[in-house]
Parts: sequence; structure tokens; C-alpha cells
Amino acid sequence: MNALLKIGKYLFALPLLGFVYGHFTSADAMAGMVPIPGGAIWVYLTGLAMLAFIVSVFVGKFDKLAGTLLGIMILIFALGLHLPNLMGGDQNSMGMLIKDLMIAGGAFMYAGAYARDNSVIG
Repeated sequence: MNALLKIGKYLFALPLLGFVYGHFTSADAMAGMVPIPGGAIWVYLTGLAMLAFIVSVFVGKFDKLAGTLLGIMILIFALGLHLPNLMGGDQNSMGMLIKDLMIAGGAFMYAGAYARDNSVIG
């Protein structure tokens, strides 16, 4: 059972590669979703931030910091982008809001309970 639980961090990090891929291959298309100036630059930076988290998990360095920062970033997406869109009547934003809240929660759980680099935060 412990062996199964130990692969959980990889099962959390690896699917994020899909988001990283999308951010780097479709930045111009995604830029329209960015509510602040800079468009595609922010899409690339957020893709890079997700990639940094994945690398941190696999390397085991700065993973507490990376998990915390990933959770904050994704929570900002959920509350600053998807929630206002949902409140504005865009029902498609409900799935995005739920997905982002789950990812943020997972990132915070990972950082709080499983990250090995305890010297960075707390």
C-alpha cells in the first residue's frame, strides 16, 4: 500500500505536462483569456512555472516552495478568471473553476504533507 501512495506525487505532477504542452504550443490562442496586458508572455510564464513544479517534484529540491507557488498561481486563476466568468453567466467556467480548485488543493496538500524540502518554507 505504501508503494502505491508513494507514486501519488508523480500521478499529480505528470498530468500537468499536458497543461505545459498547451501553454507552449497554443500561447497565442490562450492569450485572449489573459485579463492583463502581456497576453502570450503570461501564458509562457505560467507554463514555465508548471514545468518548474514538475521538475521540483522529480528532483526533490525546492518542491515545498514550488508546490506552494503552484497552488497560489492556480488559485489566482480559479478566483480571478474562472469565478468571475461563471458569475457573468459563462457556464463552461464551472468545470474550469472546479478543476483549478482541485489542482490548487492538491498542490497545497503536496507542499504541506509530502514535499521533502522543508527548509524553504516553514
